[in-house]
Amino acid sequence: MPDIGWIHLLIAQAEGQAEAPPGGALSFLPPLIIMFLIFYFVLIRPEQKKQAKARQMLNELKEGENIVTLSGIHGTIKKIKDDVVTLQVADNVRIKIERSAIGRVRGAGTESKNDGKKEKDKDKDSGKDKEEKDKDKE
Repeated sequence: MPDIGWIHLLIAQAEGQAEAPPGGALSFLPPLIIMFLIFYFVLIRPEQKKQAKARQMLNELKEGENIVTLSGIHGTIKKIKDDVVTLQVADNVRIKIERSAIGRVRGAGTESKNDGKKEKDKDKDSGKDKEEKDKDKE
């Protein structure tokens, strides 16, 4: 019969080496709390502020404002009823969308018309400048 006494010695030595880590079970708690605080201030809090700002913008919508939807459609608000907003996207073209589909507000309807005229005037002025440069070259 083989001698298996040495197996009992190995088992006894293995049991003696299994000791608890120094500091107990609560030693991992402070780094875990610090990691949570970092995630909160870097990821969670800014996202909450962004969502609150978006909610406020949607609650303050008024008729006549130019908006851009999340899908990129530009239009002017003609009617707001609960969560449905009616947009005018072109002459005699109106669509209904959910209030939550609005991405950003561009301003009142009259402001954008003036901006468009200013851009046209700039184009005319730049055309005149080109003509004057051509005359100078001759």
